[in-house]
Amino acid sequence: MSRALLPHIDRRSFIKLSAVASLTLLVGCGSDDSPTDNTTNQKLLPIPELLQPDIIGNVKHYNLTIKESKHQFFDEAKTDTYAINGTYLAPTIKVIDGDEVSINFKNSLNEATTMHGHGMHVPAKMDGTPHQVIEPDKSWSARYRVKQKAATNWYHPHFMGKTADHVYKGLAGFIVVEDEESRALDLPDRYGIDDIPLVLQDRRFVNSQFDYTPTMQEVMRGYIGDTFIVNGAIKPTFEAEAKEIRFRLLNGSNSTVYELGFSDNRSFNQIATDNALLESPVALNRVTLSPGERAEIVVDFSGDLGKSVDLYEYKNSKTFLQIDIKKQATATTSLPNKLTSLVKLNPLNSATSRTFTLSGRMGSFQINGKSMDIDRIDEVVPLNAIEIWEVKNSMMVDHNFHIHATHFMIIERNGNSAGVAANERGYKDTVYIKGGESVKFIVKMVDYTDTKIPYMYHCHFLEHEDRGMMGQFVVT
Repeated sequence: MSRALLPHIDRRSFIKLSAVASLTLLVGCGSDDSPTDNTTNQKLLPIPELLQPDIIGNVKHYNLTIKESKHQFFDEAKTDTYAINGTYLAPTIKVIDGDEVSINFKNSLNEATTMHGHGMHVPAKMDGTPHQVIEPDKSWSARYRVKQKAATNWYHPHFMGKTADHVYKGLAGFIVVEDEESRALDLPDRYGIDDIPLVLQDRRFVNSQFDYTPTMQEVMRGYIGDTFIVNGAIKPTFEAEAKEIRFRLLNGSNSTVYELGFSDNRSFNQIATDNALLESPVALNRVTLSPGERAEIVVDFSGDLGKSVDLYEYKNSKTFLQIDIKKQATATTSLPNKLTSLVKLNPLNSATSRTFTLSGRMGSFQINGKSMDIDRIDEVVPLNAIEIWEVKNSMMVDHNFHIHATHFMIIERNGNSAGVAANERGYKDTVYIKGGESVKFIVKMVDYTDTKIPYMYHCHFLEHEDRGMMGQFVVT
């Protein structure tokens, strides 16, 4: 579909103008200071740097340094952080289906870590799990060919027993996957202008420093902060054009479930789940995301020039972001009624059913009665076999369930196919499971086998993961 541009500006010229304009936005997460609106002294939303690769041969190299830093959350003091190439969080990596990429990490911390491409379909040895440790002053590369549909994924540490601590200090960034189909759609796609990545988190601070000191009860229920931040800023402002805006929402928190909407209760359209576009937009006024889940939404501000609205979190009554619609549209889009066609597996063709029961007590957690053991393989999954996995939450606290290697489709909630909401009928890798509830999904492992190096499945409430709610499987 074609885009409607303003008169006398052709698309090629507009892209050049947009690139120049966006330079003022590509700061904050990757620099010491976030931009400030001089008329109001309001901090503007930081936009993570869009990292440009070095191309060597046919391989796109993305070079990243994991390091200690200091970040300006507050006017009066800087906070000690971990970061990648900047002062908090990490650059955005954009790849295209079919790309040959090498994502190169140098660990400049004084401790070991790992870096996992959450949602990326990669060989097990490139997955960045506790089996691919990056020691201090060492480097590690995830090199693979991109083989998946367009999606909003992310990367973060996955070090055994320390994932929660490392993410809390600031290690997280987006991996945006595009494909020919997604690029042809009339969707907002100008990074930092009408295509906006939002890392949503909550933190506790004492004297402007992170306070990560969970009690036993907070380990059980998850460590929830009292200060909500987005892209490393507290209640920033985004100056939007009066048009359709695409927000890529990532719940990058340790354990908080977010119920997101807008302060005026306006409707918006969800266009993508974790791992692909939905087949058609789904109209909502709330979207719920548990830790690790993503959603892409499109909000139409076309008739709102001069107005302000907040991106609001309703469970905790917190504002993440103020949106000031103060700019005329420099390009317009029209949300398509049809986005994609998804391949759906037939449950009647499933060869195996597996059950995973989530449980825990006294600060430790188990799946099927076992806590994580890095030397134990829990499941052996055949390549190309269609399987049904049922995950049961036997506790009265919330959990979710994330699998590496591939994606799945939810087919039942609490034993009922009608319980699967329209906006989660797409490809996912993380699913929210409230206390006492269960989900059933259909899955097939494709492309990669490894009899020795496993993938992970686990709860993505990071305190639960670190304390045992994780297992391992190999694909054979």
